[in-house]
Amino acid sequence: MHLNTRRTFIQASAAAFSGMTFMPGAVTSFDQTTTAATPGKAKSTILFFLCGGHSHIDTFDPKPNAPAEYRGPFDVLQTSAPGLLVSEHLPMTAKLGHHLAVIRSIDGTVNTNDHHAGYYHNLTGHVPDESFKRLGNNRTPFPDDWPYMGTVIGMKRNQAGSLPNAITLPHMPSRKPYTRPGQFAARIGTEYDPLYLNGNTEQPLEFTAPALTLQGDVTAERISSRNGLLKLLDRDRQALEQYASTQVWKKQQARALELLLSAGTANAFSLEGESEATIERYGKNVNGMSLLMARRLVEVGVPFITVFWKGEKKLADKCKSGGSWDTHGNNFGCLKDDLLPMFDQGYSALIEDLEQRGMLDQTLVMVTSEMGRKPKIGDPRSGGESGQGRDHWTYCLTDVLAGGGIRGGQAYGATDRLGEFPADLECSPADVTATVYKAMGINDLTATDTEGRVYNLLEHGKPLEPLL
Repeated sequence: MHLNTRRTFIQASAAAFSGMTFMPGAVTSFDQTTTAATPGKAKSTILFFLCGGHSHIDTFDPKPNAPAEYRGPFDVLQTSAPGLLVSEHLPMTAKLGHHLAVIRSIDGTVNTNDHHAGYYHNLTGHVPDESFKRLGNNRTPFPDDWPYMGTVIGMKRNQAGSLPNAITLPHMPSRKPYTRPGQFAARIGTEYDPLYLNGNTEQPLEFTAPALTLQGDVTAERISSRNGLLKLLDRDRQALEQYASTQVWKKQQARALELLLSAGTANAFSLEGESEATIERYGKNVNGMSLLMARRLVEVGVPFITVFWKGEKKLADKCKSGGSWDTHGNNFGCLKDDLLPMFDQGYSALIEDLEQRGMLDQTLVMVTSEMGRKPKIGDPRSGGESGQGRDHWTYCLTDVLAGGGIRGGQAYGATDRLGEFPADLECSPADVTATVYKAMGINDLTATDTEGRVYNLLEHGKPLEPLL
């Protein structure tokens, strides 16, 4: 194959995931029929992932009766659901407690107690293998990894319109070369990988997909000619087979062409048309605007949207972390002053907005993270008790589900009196993932490998029926 032709194919195919820009308002809504699903209550899922690992005790599983060295200085709030308590720094979320199903008994233990494995476990529902322990932060995503739940749903849903079935914003965690495993389609095929949108902390109202660069003998004018592009991509087909299977090539080609030929390129993923009041309600920051963009993507029928919390560099020193929820130091100051207010505003705005538009019943909103935080205050890497940090803690974490047929106003399971381990109705990330699949009407979890063998994508998870 000619080098330029191969480059053009790779970059044109990448457009299917990250290369073009779109106007959500101009896209035809997805047909919500499914290829391997029965009609579920939820037509779309928004997964809000709190990168770094949010402290379960200081958010949705407070322990007001625990010793001070565990419970910390925060008081609690009674939510709109009797008996359901949250942190005092979630006042707007507390008013929506009747919508929330708080899963407090998730055993997310991983063999490394670290971020890479925590991402993988909670995004795929599968226990990380020994390679995570062997390679640590050098454990990059592998082609035979188990797929991200969002890409499974994307694969099982029919696509209508030009947008992919799975879209992720406002970034791809984490900074290269430490890309987190678990957020890709992996073994089910790169053609199901999410489209990534980039958000900007300095200009939070702007979202772009990485620009498509054409090389070789492809020009912008030639893109307008479907036949011309097809002929170019078909050239040297035999040589192409050394780089990809024919089946994958056809899917990639079709997806890239659909985007290249039918998507607009101006004012991409714009929040134009949203009122100033709506923008202010969500919070004019990259995380709030990402949640607003997620709502817009639900409106045009995208089945699965992921919002990965984007940290701020200014918090890195303050929290002894990368600027997100990894609060190794000054846990309480970082939560009170920065993280919880931003979360509370954006998350509560999303739930309220979906409800007011009559969309909440058909939109599942999930909050999760790669881990909880260590209940005993004091992380050695930030000075111990005096540093007021909380270390990694994968032995339990809390997820929150709302909308999409979920029975709100309840806590599922419980941790022990110190918040260290599940004590009642213990469940796993696999069970939570299975619950999402069922809420979305995905009942056939089989896939076929490259040799034609059928396998199960999540055979060890069971839906948490009391939530549905």
